[in-house]
Amino acid sequence: MTDGVEPALGVGMVGYSFMGAAHSQAWRTVGRVFDLPLTPVMTALCGRNGTEVTAAAARLGWASVETDWKELIRRDDVNLVDICTPGHTHCEIAVAALEAGKHVLCEKPLANSVNEAMVMTAAAESARASGVLSMVGFNYRRAPAVTLAHKLVAEGRLGIVRHVRATYLQDWIVDPEFPLVWRLDKALAGSGALGDIGAHIVDLAQYVVSDRLNGVCAVTETFVKERPLSDVSSGLSGSVGTVPARGTVTVDDAALFLGRFAEGALASFEATRFATGRKNAMRIEVNGSEGSLWFDLEALNELWYYDGTENTETAGFRRILVTEPTHPYLEAWWPPGHILGYEHTFVHETRDLVHSIAEGTDPAPSFADGLQVQRVLAAVERSAGDGSQWTSVEEHA
Repeated sequence: MTDGVEPALGVGMVGYSFMGAAHSQAWRTVGRVFDLPLTPVMTALCGRNGTEVTAAAARLGWASVETDWKELIRRDDVNLVDICTPGHTHCEIAVAALEAGKHVLCEKPLANSVNEAMVMTAAAESARASGVLSMVGFNYRRAPAVTLAHKLVAEGRLGIVRHVRATYLQDWIVDPEFPLVWRLDKALAGSGALGDIGAHIVDLAQYVVSDRLNGVCAVTETFVKERPLSDVSSGLSGSVGTVPARGTVTVDDAALFLGRFAEGALASFEATRFATGRKNAMRIEVNGSEGSLWFDLEALNELWYYDGTENTETAGFRRILVTEPTHPYLEAWWPPGHILGYEHTFVHETRDLVHSIAEGTDPAPSFADGLQVQRVLAAVERSAGDGSQWTSVEEHA
């Protein structure tokens, strides 16, 4: 430390759309809220379109721009590379950054395939030997109520975990005329609702109960098989004469699957982008031999807990308002009762990563954790493709 100023951590980010904006807000905020051992500096933003990335950098608070991610990685003033691009680019960028000695934060899902995730994990493990760290961005772990749920289960407050139920419901592609954007192209996105939002609830379930899924039985469906081509998805004008040009949807619209955890608990999962009226509804419930809890993202500051050891005359689910300074992350925020929002999960994510880098400790979730989720997604796809047969989450998948 020099003159009371912590050493700088130069951040370079690739991508500036939805996740890029969320991550930018986190990097802008984290050092102003938490006392950090390193000072994050928003050094450079990278995107292919020079005009657009320059405008985004000015809007989001980045000091400079690059139009080639390889040039971003070469910069001496970039210590950490934050990857907010579509899944098909994650492997190449992350591996190159790690090999260049840059710490990496990579958005979920880690990759588009198990093989890519394995390559990334191997690169992360090799870089770790030189003190270069990496983390995958499952931000919902950092909702204070979710972190508290994990703590209660770890402390044995629920007893033996028997059931886990997790759902993630959206409706943004219900309209069959919604265009064929990149998230509906398997080559770019890897999968549909399964990888986009199903990955979140797989990680969330495994995190909350501190256990891993080892088998699944699944069904997936694509309700709308063709959609209008957009300029972004096709490079076409969107029509041929007076007939709108259309393309094939190559990912799932919905995925439902059963699961079994290694320690015996049963689970059910539903991820869909066809739940009409549901915008971003994520919910998880855990039932144990001595208690239960549930969390709903639409009430992000609340955790509901049932203590099965209480007298039955007064026992019942009780609402815990997770805003006390003793609750996870809340010591740095507002007085009790002043609620937090979605964007704060990313602030907490960057806070934890900065501490790990400064302290030389392994960040979580790691690339290995991301690989585990990728194995589950692959097992779901195999099960659905085989006619909903029970499928092992195999280590070599």
